[in-house]
Amino acid sequence: MDAKKYIEELREKIRYYATKYYDEDAPEISDFEYDKLLQELKYLEMMNPDLATEDSPTKKVIGDVKEGFSEVVHEVPMLSLQDVFDKQALYDFDAKMKESLGENVEYTVETKIDGLSVSLEYVNGVFTRGSTRGNGMIGEDVTENLKMIRSIPRELKEKVTLEVRGEVYMPRASFLALNEAREIEGKPLFANPRNAAAGSLRQLDPQIVAERNLDIFVFNLQKSEKTFETHKETLEYLEAQGFHILPVCTVVKTAEETEREIDKIGEMRGSISFDIDGAVVKVNDLASREKLGNTSKTPRWAVAYKYPPEKKPTKIKDIVIQVGRTGVLTPTAELETVRLAGTNVSRATLHNEDYIRGKDIRIGDTVYVQKAGEIIPEVVAVIPEKRDGSEVVFEMPKVCPVCGSEVERVENEAAVRCTGIECPARLFRSIVHFASREAMDIDGLGPALIEVLLKEGLIANIADIYSLKAEDVEKLDRMGKKSAENLINAIQKSKENSLDKLIFGLGIRHIGKKAGKLIAENFSDIDEIASASAEKFANIAEIGLKMGESIVKYFRSEQVKDTIERLKKAGVNTKGGKKEIVDDRFAGMTFVLTGTLPTYTRQEAQEIIEGFGGKASSSVSKKTTYVLAGEEAGSKLDKANQLGVKVIDEAKFKKMIE
Repeated sequence: MDAKKYIEELREKIRYYATKYYDEDAPEISDFEYDKLLQELKYLEMMNPDLATEDSPTKKVIGDVKEGFSEVVHEVPMLSLQDVFDKQALYDFDAKMKESLGENVEYTVETKIDGLSVSLEYVNGVFTRGSTRGNGMIGEDVTENLKMIRSIPRELKEKVTLEVRGEVYMPRASFLALNEAREIEGKPLFANPRNAAAGSLRQLDPQIVAERNLDIFVFNLQKSEKTFETHKETLEYLEAQGFHILPVCTVVKTAEETEREIDKIGEMRGSISFDIDGAVVKVNDLASREKLGNTSKTPRWAVAYKYPPEKKPTKIKDIVIQVGRTGVLTPTAELETVRLAGTNVSRATLHNEDYIRGKDIRIGDTVYVQKAGEIIPEVVAVIPEKRDGSEVVFEMPKVCPVCGSEVERVENEAAVRCTGIECPARLFRSIVHFASREAMDIDGLGPALIEVLLKEGLIANIADIYSLKAEDVEKLDRMGKKSAENLINAIQKSKENSLDKLIFGLGIRHIGKKAGKLIAENFSDIDEIASASAEKFANIAEIGLKMGESIVKYFRSEQVKDTIERLKKAGVNTKGGKKEIVDDRFAGMTFVLTGTLPTYTRQEAQEIIEGFGGKASSSVSKKTTYVLAGEEAGSKLDKANQLGVKVIDEAKFKKMIE
């Protein structure tokens, strides 16, 4: 391939992955894979110096200011670090430093926290501004968000003016709890703690930051009115001022000592409560740093050693299925125990059916296992030459191993899900959704209380909510008589909700709030819904056949039938709002309303159309019978004219309904 073309393609690929990582907080490849791409680009530019450009990712920090935040121009540029991936590079760095500074060079070896770099500015000892790195020259003002991090001091012990640099991170326990909560809410999961920390800090609502338990380690004094001789002294001073400094910062004098300290940090990765993605080696003497200076992207006086993902062989003894709170079936490998990143590993995720097929993973295989982001063990590759013919091809179960219900795999999705509404594995999430504000709106019945009710055996089904008694609830921790009475009153009140809230609360796949409302308006009760065909649902504007098939499949389940009967016996409203047909003059016709009518509101006109057996749709197509247009009609009128759909005004509409 042409070198120039390949280099440009590589640059675009790196820029894309960097944007996903830094700007969108949604990484698509691992740090290790990204670093390897960058190293390849550096090598190609070194071999082809005429093709090197100043805007290359090798020479420019990638990052943009997110919309909604003010820009901050960094007085001291927030540079990146030069990465190295083998021990020989550490010795080369040591030789280069001694060549420039003499034999008596001191270094600090520090933990490299895997988080989001920020700058903190203090004036007369008071925290005045905080910002992200951005592109190194211009970052985002996230002062209010940083004030939500308790370990950032609002005031220092001394009334000094200074700027420090730190790494905001999310502890692993907080990360796991956050992803668990997001799974319950049906939200996308964060890929790793760094991704979660960055996504949290760059929220426009500081309250979200406050809820996510972020923390920070300060690792550099950027500028100060006080003078120091060494980097180590600056960290000790910052700690005395109230900052959380790096957990490891050791002074060494030789490359051999540097290597030993890096190995020590590597060994502790599995036992600490936060992620590190390497170790940083810095020249300790500050005057020497000034002498060495910086490139456009990195300081010359520091390197970051990146640990390769630790990968070891082991054998898959069995593949078992775990059912998560959302009903997703996740295959998990049971392994011969292996020591990995400081911990014993005997289980590893296999993600989904496609992952197993793509890597041809079989029961009995010898495989390589590594820890994704130092947290979750995963099988990364099969060692085919170790096969002896006894290996067994794995098949995903056709029914849920917990409740026996059918499982389904939706088109274009990798996940296989349990369909059982009463499945104990997914019951927690089902009840959380059912009781939520947008569904049955049961005030006081939140995730924490639902967890306790399930644990104590007071509920084992959605319908059990309506059998709860105040005297049972008040005995629970943090409840009491008044709280219990309020909860029971809220439960009783929810029985009167309209049918659309119940439909949404049941959690039927593909059926959201709007669809629930449309369905409730077109059927007399839940029994009529349960017996309707997919085609009948498809005839409702904005529902469609796919959603109709999902509803039919849902109500076919014996568990669903049982739950519905129990809800009806409990007195929950199951009556719909099907409109009475005055006559059927508009039967088979579809109207689209656009613009402002002289006397009718859109809702009034829609009710008239439906009262005469017609349908009101929000979009114009060839199947549209009439477009009812008022003043300031927009694109819908244009589309009607393009398609040749008949357009009528209110006067014509009134004649049609006389």
